[in-house]
Amino acid sequence: MSVPAAEQVDDDLWSAIGDPTRRRMLDLLLSEGEGTATTLSRRLPVTRQAVAKHLVVLDRAGLVRGRPEGREKRYQVDDAQLARAVAQLSSVGAAWDARLQRIKRIAEMVQRTRHDSQHVQD
Repeated sequence: MSVPAAEQVDDDLWSAIGDPTRRRMLDLLLSEGEGTATTLSRRLPVTRQAVAKHLVVLDRAGLVRGRPEGREKRYQVDDAQLARAVAQLSSVGAAWDARLQRIKRIAEMVQRTRHDSQHVQD
């Protein structure tokens, strides 16, 4: 049995994106094009070491790619993986919208049934 696309989410990817500091780092890399742990730490309320650890998580999830430059690595967002994340988010959102619509229809049906039952008893 195949798994619906909405359920084929990459847990490592969403774990990486789930952290607010990593999301802010992605925002900075997207707006600036690239950055190092040092340059990113100047813009974030965390240490350079913390930024470096966050970059490892983002790199492992495929969201950024680093290339050596001197004693540091220069990171850029991986556009293909980010597009994949956006597609997964859209798919998950659509699946939840469908679930909520079903719940709404069930709730309306229950309400109508109760309303009809009260009129029969009157």
